Amino acid sequence: MTQPIVHVDAFTDAPFGGNPAAVCVLSAERDERWMQHVAREMNLSETAFLVARRGRDEGFDLRWFTPTHEVDLCGHATLASAHVLWETGELASSAVARFHTRSGLLTAARQDAWIELDFPATPDAAVEAPAGLAEVLGVQPLYVGQSRFDYLVELADEAAIRGVRPDFARLRAFAARGVMITSRAGEPGVDFVSRYFAPAFGIDEDPATGSTHCCLGPFWSRRLNKRSFVARQISERGGTLKVTLDGDRVRLGGQAVTVLRGELLA
Repeated sequence: MTQPIVHVDAFTDAPFGGNPAAVCVLSAERDERWMQHVAREMNLSETAFLVARRGRDEGFDLRWFTPTHEVDLCGHATLASAHVLWETGELASSAVARFHTRSGLLTAARQDAWIELDFPATPDAAVEAPAGLAEVLGVQPLYVGQSRFDYLVELADEAAIRGVRPDFARLRAFAARGVMITSRAGEPGVDFVSRYFAPAFGIDEDPATGSTHCCLGPFWSRRLNKRSFVARQISERGGTLKVTLDGDRVRLGGQAVTVLRGELLA
């Protein structure tokens, strides 16, 4: 039996931008080892696996795998999953996608050409910079914080963000999923920019990351005294997100484009 698989570029309105994710809508649960093998074979930052729950309107179980690990929260592959469900008719275009995950219930709703995700906020707290972190990044931080998942490093400006060239081999040793770097944006109409590095999870630089914005939103709300933002992740591929704080939740807006459809034979 073959397994359909869809390659989607998330947080972009054009192919070959944003963050690529593979999406498998499964007819039944598969074992974790098989899912990890598929994610390694796809070699994208995340591959998503969905199984419909049996009850009416109960949604889908959703898991995310990098090439090396299962992760607790992933924005772009959730965006891609909702996009695939609507595009293939698994869900009606007006229906809200409901995902049961290791981070609780997540939802996605269509907003014209955009998709809006409802995710838990993961605010940071200020910490002393871990020994060697600034050296590994080659920066002078203005601020260092730590969220549930990652370190957050604020730099002086967008030029500093673009210029960072981490030592990925040494960055793997830090006790966190990854490191996000951020500053105010230099581009009109954009509030802040960021980049994200997670070599310990098999991703040297992630192109466009939803889950980091669950931390970046609360951080920039404190800095800019506002609750809604336009954000750019300035990786080589780039990505655009709308970020809105809503209590202890963060609403993440993005677009998605299907690039490839295929079948797994294994």
